[in-house]
Amino acid sequence: MGMKDKFQDQAEQWQDKAKQKMDETKEQAKERGRQRGEREQDPQRREQDPQRTRTLRDEEDRYDADFDPEAMR
Repeated sequence: MGMKDKFQDQAEQWQDKAKQKMDETKEQAKERGRQRGEREQDPQRREQDPQRTRTLRDEEDRYDADFDPEAMR
């Protein structure tokens, strides 16, 4: 086996490994997406979401009130 063949075989092996890794990564991303979708459908999670939204809105209102450019004049 010549040097050229040896390097070509090695390059093909690396390409195969890269394709396998890419496929594994895609599968993991799909699985995370499925898990995320299941969590969002969870009724308990939906109950917490409005409270979190309200809390974030209150914090934003307090921040806006503290740094209101009209009030600083």
